[in-house]
Amino acid sequence: MAERVALDGGTPPGTEIASLTMPPITRHTLALYCGASGDHNPIHVDIDFAKRAGFPDVFAHGMLVMAYLGNLLNRVAPVERHRRFSTRFQAITHLGDAITCTATLQSIGEQNGVPVATLALTARNQTGEVKLAGDAVVALVEGDNR
Repeated sequence: MAERVALDGGTPPGTEIASLTMPPITRHTLALYCGASGDHNPIHVDIDFAKRAGFPDVFAHGMLVMAYLGNLLNRVAPVERHRRFSTRFQAITHLGDAITCTATLQSIGEQNGVPVATLALTARNQTGEVKLAGDAVVALVEGDNR
């Protein structure tokens, strides 16, 4: 499910402008991501390998969760208006975690003469644990409603 509010000069900092909740992570999700990304690290799909490495089970690729945040960012503004997108990995995303991504307006300003919005991005699981945190800058257009 995705939700979004208008991003314009009347939106106060601290307003959550968009959210996206993804289905729980499954082994099937991880296998599909391996194929799509080319990242076949066995720690993400081979339970025996993960256990030998000291983990109780396989876990999601950090870049999968970053892709979820990228999906949310694309709902806020089309990719041609993205000026920066960065994240920091905070915690492992386990099987069964349902990730909710949010974008919160930090500020509206100007960059090289173009109005921009700086957004705080967060990906949390169903218990509220932060998995990824970051920020993005998107260019605004007059009457931006996307």
